[in-house]
Amino acid sequence: MDSDKPLRTRWALMLAYDGSRFFGWQKQAAGVVTVQTALEAALSRIAGGRIDTVAAGRTDTGVHATAQTVHFDTVAERSPQAWIRGVNSLLPEGVAVWHAQTVSPHFHARFDACGRRYRYILQSSPVRAPHLVHRAGWTHTPLDFDAMQQAAALLVGTHDFSSFRAAQCQAKSPVKTLYSVRLSGTPQLMALDLHGNAFLHHMVRNIVGALVYVGNGRLSVDGFAALLAEKSRLKAPPTFMPDGLYLTGADYPEVFGLPVPGLPDWLKGLAGTAD
Repeated sequence: MDSDKPLRTRWALMLAYDGSRFFGWQKQAAGVVTVQTALEAALSRIAGGRIDTVAAGRTDTGVHATAQTVHFDTVAERSPQAWIRGVNSLLPEGVAVWHAQTVSPHFHARFDACGRRYRYILQSSPVRAPHLVHRAGWTHTPLDFDAMQQAAALLVGTHDFSSFRAAQCQAKSPVKTLYSVRLSGTPQLMALDLHGNAFLHHMVRNIVGALVYVGNGRLSVDGFAALLAEKSRLKAPPTFMPDGLYLTGADYPEVFGLPVPGLPDWLKGLAGTAD
């Protein structure tokens, strides 16, 4: 009878990871090291049975996260610390769970996310700083910071972002809303912070690639506006490297009671803080 079945509990976790150590978030073929594969293996050992996870967003190879949200269901009765310290003891270097809580059985880490936040760190220098490899994107050309700020401001609002959409993107619509876009820091080390309702595949990296073209004079601010209006990837600059991209959090309705993550102090120190 159904009443004899163990009760299943839905848990939400928040985790951080160094994307340079993994081939993206999503599970792939056997032997391919991904964040999801590592996390599910550790969770399954703590639960004593198979655990499947769902994430707020699927990050690509080389892309980092400071606050990725996932959910999973289990009949195992464990404390939050078991899902944090116990799981972390089984995870490889480069990934760690920092928050765990029970949530409504109706909570969905992906579909209930009403906003997502990203930060991209970009260094401009004739020589790439060795300690920023894998932590920041890099270009050797000098950049016009003011022009890049003007171009970035054009992205705020609801637009068809097809010009910044990867060919393999599976989103049903290219129309997304960016609530805020802020470029801070200096021409030598800057941070691009984006907050929107959703993002297309490679959207942030394609935006960075276009902003770098604005910064080095290969694309004017008016040309950037025309590129956005073009709604075509054909004339857009190439996708920029993943190294400097961080998923810094997802927004959820208050009813679910999830914490609102801020930027960690070490990431604030790279190119300045965000509002």
